Amino acid sequence: MKKIVSMCGIVAVTGYKKAIPLLIDGLKKLEYRGYDSAGIAVINSETKEIICNKAEGKLKNLICNVSHTNIEGTIGIGHTRWATHGKPEVKNAHPHVDNSGKVAVVQNGIIENYQELKNRLEKDGVVFHSDTDTEVIPHLIQKELIALNKLKLDNNGSTLLVAVRNVISDLEGSYALAILWAGAPESLVVARKQAPLIIGIGEGEFICASDTPAIANLTKIILPMEDEEIALLTPLGIEIYDSNNERQYRNPISLQISEQVIDKMNFKHYMLKEIYDQPDTAKNWLEKYLVKDSNTGKLEVNYPFDTKFFESIERIEIVACGTSKNAAMVGSYLLQQFSGIPTNVFYASEFRYSPPPLLPNTLTIGVTQSGETADTIAAINMEIKRRSLMSEKRYKPNILAITNRVESSIGRKTSNIIDICAGTEIGVAATKTFFAQLLSFYGLAIKFAQIKGSQSNQNIRELISDLVQLPPLVEELLEKHNKSSAKLAHDFFNVKDVIFLGRGINYPIALEGALKLKEISYIHAAGYPAGEMKHGPIALLDKKVPVISIATPGEVFDKVISNAQEAKARDAYLIGVAPDYSGTEIFDYLMTIPLTSEWISPLISIIPLQLLSYHIAAHRGLDVDQPRNLAKSVTVE
Repeated sequence: MKKIVSMCGIVAVTGYKKAIPLLIDGLKKLEYRGYDSAGIAVINSETKEIICNKAEGKLKNLICNVSHTNIEGTIGIGHTRWATHGKPEVKNAHPHVDNSGKVAVVQNGIIENYQELKNRLEKDGVVFHSDTDTEVIPHLIQKELIALNKLKLDNNGSTLLVAVRNVISDLEGSYALAILWAGAPESLVVARKQAPLIIGIGEGEFICASDTPAIANLTKIILPMEDEEIALLTPLGIEIYDSNNERQYRNPISLQISEQVIDKMNFKHYMLKEIYDQPDTAKNWLEKYLVKDSNTGKLEVNYPFDTKFFESIERIEIVACGTSKNAAMVGSYLLQQFSGIPTNVFYASEFRYSPPPLLPNTLTIGVTQSGETADTIAAINMEIKRRSLMSEKRYKPNILAITNRVESSIGRKTSNIIDICAGTEIGVAATKTFFAQLLSFYGLAIKFAQIKGSQSNQNIRELISDLVQLPPLVEELLEKHNKSSAKLAHDFFNVKDVIFLGRGINYPIALEGALKLKEISYIHAAGYPAGEMKHGPIALLDKKVPVISIATPGEVFDKVISNAQEAKARDAYLIGVAPDYSGTEIFDYLMTIPLTSEWISPLISIIPLQLLSYHIAAHRGLDVDQPRNLAKSVTVE
C-alpha cells in the first residue's frame, strides 16, 4: 500500500513555565509547512482541562485569537496545516479532540484507513465534528483509555502511552503525532511513522517538532526519533520504545545549526531578498568548497567526506522533485558531458514504483532543499534496502545527499552530504536554494572530471575560473534586470499562457522559469526543449502567448534562434534571454545577459527569469512568499 504524508508542521512542549509563547514561536518557524490553518491546545495549570484555540488561514489569525486569552499552562501542542482531508476551515484545523474534550491530538500525515475506522466509531455512537482523517485518533485513544480504566490502572503518562500504542497499531499510513490527556496533565506522548519528529532536550523541559528550526532557539541537544517509535515525555525524563515495545537507549546529539535572525531588510518580499542573496550564496559556496592545494597552489573542489569511492563509480542516478529535479537535470548534463559519467534523473515519486535495474558501481544522489521531502527520502531508503540485499560489494549502496539542511532526515541517511550553503530561505518558491544546488552539481562535475580524467586540466581550470568570477556577474545582473523586469511585468501581468524554450544545458532552466511563473503568479506556463516546439506545442501559439527563449552562444545557439523564428512566424511575442549577440535581433524584447562560457550559462540565465516571475506576481498583488496551495517542505505524495 502506498504511503502518503501531509505537509503540516507540529510542535509540542512540556515542562516550560509558559507553553503558549513557545508553541507560537515554534509554529512561526514551521509555517513554511502549511498556512491553511493553525491551532494550539494546552492543559490549563489551574483546572487541568484542555483548552484549544484554532484559526482559519495564516498563523497571524491564531496569534490574534491567543492574544485575547489569559490561559496559563506548562504543557501544550501546536499545529500549522496544509489541507489534505477537509477544506481549510476552522472545524478542520488541529488540534482535534475526542467527544469528552480530554484527549487532544495534532498530526502530520495521512491515515489511509481512516474511513474504515470512522465508520466503526460512528456505529459506537461517536460524533465527528470535522472532515479530517486525524479526528479518528483522539476518539480511538479515548476508547482505549476507557478500556484501560476498567483495569483500574492509574491515570498517568504510562497509561496514555499504552493507549496510544494500542491505537497506532491500527493506523495505516504515515504520521507524526503529539497527544495530550487531561488525565495525565504533566505527560506528553509523541509517535512517528515515515514522518519526521525530533525531541529537543532542556533541563527538565522538552520540545518536540517536525523540524529543527522550531527547536534551535531553545536547545542545541536533540534526540531524533527513529521510524515507528513512540515516546513518553514527563518531568522524570524520556522513555522511547520501538515497534516491538522494547525500550530504546541512545545518546542525544548536538544540533549544529544556529538560530538565524531573518529580516527582509528593505525588500518588499522575502523572495526578492533571496534572489538578491545569490551573489553571497556563490561566495559562500566558493569559500567552502574551492580550496588551494597546498602543493600546487591550484584551486580544487574539496568535500568534508572521503571521495575515494568516487573512483569506482560508473554511473549515477539522481532522485529529486520539483525545483530540485530541475537542478538535477542541469547536474545530469554536467556529469555526462563534462565528467563523462552516464547519469539519469528520476522523479523521486516515480523512482519508488519503477526503479531502474540494479547495476554495479552506481552512485545514487538524493536532492532535497529541506532534507525532508518524503518521496526523495523514500526513494533513497528503497535504494539502500534493495542494494543492501546484494552480496557483491560492487552493488553496495553508494549514497550522496545534496541539501540545504544537514540536520534533517536525509542528512541522517548518509555521511556523504553536500551542504548547499544557501542559508535560510523563507519564500516558498525556491530561488537561492536552486542556485546553490546548481553550484553543488558544478562542484561534483569538476571532482568527477578530475578523478575520471574526462577533461583536460586546462578545461577544468577554466570552469573553476568562471565560477570564481560568478558573484560580481550575478550582482550586475540583479541591478540590471530588477527595474527592466518590473517594466516588462507591467506589460505581461495579464497573460494567460507563457511558453519557455531552451536547449542543451539550458533546457532545465526553461523548465525552472516556467515553474517559478506558475508557482507565484498562477499563470499557466510550460517549458519545452526548443527543438520539440514544432512537434505539438506550436499549436498553442498566437499573439496572446508570449514565448521566452533562452539563447546562449554555444553548440545549440543557431538551433535555438531557428526555433524562435518558428514561434515568431506564428505571431508569438518573443522574449530572449541572451547576450547582445548576432542573431538575437529576432527577439521583440531582449533580457540581456553577459557573454559567458556555455557551461556556466544556467547560473546566469536563471536570474532574469526569477526576477520576471517575481515582478509579475507582485504586480498582480499576489502573496509572493506564500503562494496558494503550496508549502515550503513538500512531504506529500
